[in-house]
Amino acid sequence: MSFVDGVLARVPQPFRALALRHHELIKFAIVGGTTMIFDLAIFYSLSLTILEEKPVVAKVLSGILATVLSYILNREWSFKNRGGRERHHEALLFFTISGIGVLLAAAPLWIANNVFDIRANQENLTTLVVVDFVLNYIIGNLLQMVFRFWALRRFAFPDENVHIIDPDLVDEAVEEEFGHS
Repeated sequence: MSFVDGVLARVPQPFRALALRHHELIKFAIVGGTTMIFDLAIFYSLSLTILEEKPVVAKVLSGILATVLSYILNREWSFKNRGGRERHHEALLFFTISGIGVLLAAAPLWIANNVFDIRANQENLTTLVVVDFVLNYIIGNLLQMVFRFWALRRFAFPDENVHIIDPDLVDEAVEEEFGHS
């Protein structure tokens, strides 16, 4: 039994059916959490050292690297049952959509620094770290996440080859698969 099957077997029935219906969103969120931690580590490594005066550049670089990881994980796991496009076309759409997402994620930080000049008024490093976190990883990532989930499902990984799960058959399939009666 795989790890995912083992976890799914322990989930109470009403939630198990819900998880099966929304499995792409759950996988997308797990990939997003993983790449967010990756992005966060790179952003703070850059913005607290060599790019201290250029946090937006640090954010864009960390966003690009996280996007590459995101493509690999989403292609091979989150949306593996979708497709219908040639790999190079799919990759081009993914990176275009993700590029827009990186810009959306960097927008709150850019506005705070260039419109409101937030760094000029802050001398406390802790305050800057907290403000950067809120702007980048809460506001920016929420904007990016909503846009990317919609656009990736719509354009990069379309419905053409998706295996649709009939909600009425979910209970029977789960019971059959896990030997429950």
